[in-house]
Amino acid sequence: MYYPYFLAYMISGFVISLIVLIWALRNGQFKDQQRARFLPLEEGLETEPAKVSKIGKIEAYALIVLASLGLFGTAATLIFSLLKGG
Repeated sequence: MYYPYFLAYMISGFVISLIVLIWALRNGQFKDQQRARFLPLEEGLETEPAKVSKIGKIEAYALIVLASLGLFGTAATLIFSLLKGG
């Protein structure tokens, strides 16, 4: 049966989602929601792009790695389920 692969895939996706949500809450990604809805209406927001710190680069690379692992997990689950179910 392919149920163990499916369950492992679902549990790992849930855990990764929780980790990303906790990270976003700690870094203040959901602060100031009242101001955010008016940003598209403001003009003249042409500012210089901020320089990315070393921690920002590490977080970006970690996000890419997590996305790659998620895609790999999806492909592995589909392949195993097709091979075992067929």
